[in-house]
Amino acid sequence: MPGEPLAVIGEALRKVRDAEAALREAVDAARAAGHTWQEIGDLLGTSRQAAFQRFGRPVDPATGESMAELKLPDAIHRAEELVAELVGCQWHEVRRDFDDRMREAVGEDELRLAWAQVAGSVGRYERMGEPYARSTGDYTVVHMPLSFEAGDRTVLVTYREDGQVAGLWIRPAEE
Repeated sequence: MPGEPLAVIGEALRKVRDAEAALREAVDAARAAGHTWQEIGDLLGTSRQAAFQRFGRPVDPATGESMAELKLPDAIHRAEELVAELVGCQWHEVRRDFDDRMREAVGEDELRLAWAQVAGSVGRYERMGEPYARSTGDYTVVHMPLSFEAGDRTVLVTYREDGQVAGLWIRPAEE
């Protein structure tokens, strides 16, 4: 049946989301019970900072507002699409939602060069990890971990409230 494999994908995605929700609840319960981010990070096989960045509920010190409430609710989905275009060397599409400042500063040649430098230092792209996002001020920043054959990188995409890309960085992996 042609639709059956898609149904399997849909069911697997539902299970992943359910597991993520259960993991978030477990982390919240561990924090409420007094466990440290170091203990949680150790159990998750990551650093305390990475555990906090993924599961913490930071507050913007300047405004007192939650940084977990995204100014752009679909930012993670948008960033996943942008990174897929970056990985696919679709430079024109990557620039589609750039704001005027980004469009002026970063052309297709700069994107091509940056991606070639990543490939030169960590090899062939392998997979995308679990993204997370935080809002600060009027911006939402998505952290997109990427794995390559010889190392990891994190793509940071900064979105304005109107959905335009105000920043794009490819950095060493977050610990």
